Amino acid sequence: MTTTTPNPILPGCYPDPSVCRVGDTYWLVTSTFEYFPGLPVFRSRDLVSWEQVGHVIDRADQLDYQGVRYSHGLFAPTIRHHDGVFWVVCTHVGTPEGAPGGNFVVTATDPAGPWSDPVWLDEDGIDPSLFFDDDGRVWVHGTRPAREPQWDGQTEVWLRELDRGTMRLTGPEHVVWKGAVLGAVWAEGPHLYKVDGTYYLLAAEGGTDIHHATSVARSATVTGPYEGNKANPVLTHRHLGRGVDVTGVGHADLVQAVNGSWWAVLLGMRPYGGYHYNLGRETFLVPVTWEDGWPVFAPGAGRVPAEVEVPFADGVAPGEAQGSASGVVPPSSLRWSSLRGPADFATPDGDGWRLALRPATLTEPVTPAFLGVRQQHVDVDVRGVLDGSLAAGEEAGLVVRQNERDHVRLAIAADDDGGRRVRAVHRRAAVDTELAALAVPDGPVTLTVSARGQDYALLAAVGDGDPERLAVVDGRTLDSTAAGGFTGVWLGIYGTSNGRPTTTEVRVPRFEYLPAAEK
Repeated sequence: MTTTTPNPILPGCYPDPSVCRVGDTYWLVTSTFEYFPGLPVFRSRDLVSWEQVGHVIDRADQLDYQGVRYSHGLFAPTIRHHDGVFWVVCTHVGTPEGAPGGNFVVTATDPAGPWSDPVWLDEDGIDPSLFFDDDGRVWVHGTRPAREPQWDGQTEVWLRELDRGTMRLTGPEHVVWKGAVLGAVWAEGPHLYKVDGTYYLLAAEGGTDIHHATSVARSATVTGPYEGNKANPVLTHRHLGRGVDVTGVGHADLVQAVNGSWWAVLLGMRPYGGYHYNLGRETFLVPVTWEDGWPVFAPGAGRVPAEVEVPFADGVAPGEAQGSASGVVPPSSLRWSSLRGPADFATPDGDGWRLALRPATLTEPVTPAFLGVRQQHVDVDVRGVLDGSLAAGEEAGLVVRQNERDHVRLAIAADDDGGRRVRAVHRRAAVDTELAALAVPDGPVTLTVSARGQDYALLAAVGDGDPERLAVVDGRTLDSTAAGGFTGVWLGIYGTSNGRPTTTEVRVPRFEYLPAAEK
């Protein structure tokens, strides 16, 4: 049995990880932005093999996402446990005027759910965190633009006590950190810990792209003043350039293992085909030791390793990306995501779905008829079988989604004259370009997106016939480097009547996610 595991431990778009341990079980959450359900909850016994057990935000009445633009929504959650209760604090960003937004807290006795309705905190900024001190006091901390900035983009970490009885912030506010490096932007993602009587503040810095970094400070009291580590930043890859295997390292959270060892989960990106990272910001693991009262990340290496030795691991491959042996992603899988609300347009049907079309399209910040899974492998085939009659102007098929402005659609479309075509459409910077079209008869059609590196081939097959390649899309137009935002690529199914009233329903008997054999 091997105890060496490959990084990342959660491949695909699982950014801003936060972790805590309760007994011999570790619990982890990540950001989800405009996707629903929000904030996946994972558990593990060894920090390597993670099983998703639910989501924190899984009910329509918990949060209002409607009108929230891409790469807005749920930012940077923190999960903690105290006295039998799990707590998550998070930020809901970009809500329309009048809709609830900002920092909130939810609780649960079982991290698989149900979680409570949000309680909104009267403090601005993003990336809230929680610290339960051993004197019974609870402290909320987060980041915001500095009130008296010394340079553009400077932020500050604030700290304030939480009254658990009223769930309201109370007492004076303390500004405890403004960044470790002069001129560095976005000191964010703060977390507090108490180790051997000393308070430690861990914070990200430099933005979430190539200049991302992790810094640490310490204090004799929770409210400061905090002394920065002379070694700051204690972990970064920004000095390694854009050609390195992992970039953007930061936004770390610490956890002590059952055997007393220390570890950090953090985000990073794996570029390929140039400086493009279609898989998004992923969750990585690094060992941590303590020297002279300071944490040392990835000791002896100073960087995120491609493989990490975890002595107590059980030898199971990391992440949920393995799926079933057949590649079928059943409706019961927690990997499915919709946009900004529940997928009440979709009904489980055996190994697949019945998908009711909606007038809304993928170009609108609403809840279209869309279901997708994260792209978790560079080389992967995604295949969907679609069957059903469409009215004129309607379409249904596969989508490679980055956002409303940038995506690829491979769909069966009904013409006004009653004919059907499979259309390959690349939407780039809000402009649609039809790449190819193929006339198809009535009956089931198998659509395939075959990604090999940055080449996304689009194929269609009628019945049991051989697939025909319609087009190849350059994936370098689909990541957040090219399109903006913070998310990776989702691969999924969708259907729309393009604004017309509709009662159309199509069947998707199966949807397969098939990682290509490693070279």
